[in-house]
Amino acid sequence: MRLTHILSLFLLFAIPSVASANGKKISKIVLDAGHGGRDIGARGQYSTEASLTLAVSLRLGKMINDSMKGVQVLYTRTTDVYPTLPERHEIANRANADLFVSVHVNATAGTTTRVQTGTRTVKKGKKKVKQPVYRTIHNRQTQTNGTETYVLGLHRNSQKEDAIGEYGDNLAEEPGLLNPNDPQTAIIVAQYSQAFLSRSVTLASKVQEQFSNQGRKDHGVKQKGLEVLAGSAMPGVLIEIGFINNPTEEAYLNSEQGQFEVAQAIFRGIKAYKAEVER
Repeated sequence: MRLTHILSLFLLFAIPSVASANGKKISKIVLDAGHGGRDIGARGQYSTEASLTLAVSLRLGKMINDSMKGVQVLYTRTTDVYPTLPERHEIANRANADLFVSVHVNATAGTTTRVQTGTRTVKKGKKKVKQPVYRTIHNRQTQTNGTETYVLGLHRNSQKEDAIGEYGDNLAEEPGLLNPNDPQTAIIVAQYSQAFLSRSVTLASKVQEQFSNQGRKDHGVKQKGLEVLAGSAMPGVLIEIGFINNPTEEAYLNSEQGQFEVAQAIFRGIKAYKAEVER
């Protein structure tokens, strides 16, 4: 049996809090309303991503506070300001949070078409000829709709491991367990990273399931190298709650019912995840 396999088996039994997704109490959740301040994010016909993410995050936080006893909610922002991406995961890391949930709104790139609007007469030598006249039309609207949730892409895993190593005393049951001078530390950090990715996928799947139960189109769970997830030393997801350049979805996301249902789907996903992790 190779050395890495032996060490993995040792860690599996010696550090159950790393190797197992179960038994870890969820007591702090950081809610990150994407964009804000000078960064409005995606734009619809009359609203912005920054305003919608804040409205949904605040509503979600209230649901958690009202219904999950023993769980503290922290926000990366509660007003129209712009914390930088490092500042967002720093809030979560310093608070020793158990979960990082970032709320965003999707948009497609739109389309560009050329439309003939008429003709014009031009001289070519001694002859006059007609040439078509075109106008370029930019169409930002889309019929694409639905939700998707992202977990961290593997190519940013080294940054995740750096964050885990930096905040190791917060994570480990024994202070000093993640000692940078100990050769086994790199293996332990990798174990944490793998466990966090697994838990992130579990949370993302449960959130998407709740959206699907509401009748929203499910674009699934995807991986992407997102800075806001890479720098946080805990499981985390980024949730795209709809397409702002779809007029129907923009209206839904701006409505009382829409914001309630979106927050409720995420809340139920977190609740189901919490029940599974603490089992």
